[in-house]
Parts: sequence; structure tokens; C-alpha cells
Amino acid sequence: MFNRLKQMRRIATCYDKTALSFMSFLNIAAARLWIRSFVNVA
Repeated sequence: MFNRLKQMRRIATCYDKTALSFMSFLNIAAARLWIRSFVNVA
């Protein structure tokens, strides 16, 4: 999962100006990947 997160351009280059917005997007991206893997299994 960490490898997939690092492949996302916005996370890899840290476009966000504040740590809070970066962590918020990181949480959204992780949830998106987790949901995608969960749905494909079912």
C-alpha cells in the first residue's frame, strides 16, 4: 500500500502547503486504495 501511495504524484511531491492538508489528502488516498482493494475482492 505504501508503494502505491508513493506513486501518486501529489503525495510524492508534497504540493500541499500545510502539514494538515497533506495528512488529510494522505488519509483520503489511503482510504481510496483500501476501498478499491476491498471491493475487488468481493
